[in-house]
Amino acid sequence: MTLAPHLTHLSAAGEANMVDISGKAATERVAVAEGRVVMRMETLEFALSGNAKKGDVFATARVAGIMAAKKTHDLIPLCHPLLLTNIGVDFEADPALPGIRVRALAKVGGQTGVEMEALTAVSVACLTIYDMLKAVDRGMRIDAIELVQKSGGKSGDWTREEISPQ
Repeated sequence: MTLAPHLTHLSAAGEANMVDISGKAATERVAVAEGRVVMRMETLEFALSGNAKKGDVFATARVAGIMAAKKTHDLIPLCHPLLLTNIGVDFEADPALPGIRVRALAKVGGQTGVEMEALTAVSVACLTIYDMLKAVDRGMRIDAIELVQKSGGKSGDWTREEISPQ
């Protein structure tokens, strides 16, 4: 893997620089990210029971992920504010981890990609799951947050080839 010789968020003088996207074509851009919260089997069963003291773990984490995607530009320096056309956050219980797999899909019709929005949605959804369940299991681990695929824009489509370790 070679690194790009020019980092777009730095000026020629090495200063922070917001990329000028005004000349880029507006296209549909989609990004999918994933992550997971690894926990004890008892914690997973408790999460699935719907008996968490703070309320519905998955509904709360879904709303948190969606809200976070919409605020990505406030959290990541030099990130463009985007008019998202869709953001979805889904969960899958995985007894093999044991834990919860989190997946986010972000869409925009615009001049820049939505990878950061999808990654932010997953990150905050995972953090919310941790927060909702920490009274039961402080040993939970958030990991494997990664971009899975993206489409649209000048660089075209990309899909992660390697598989994350279990």
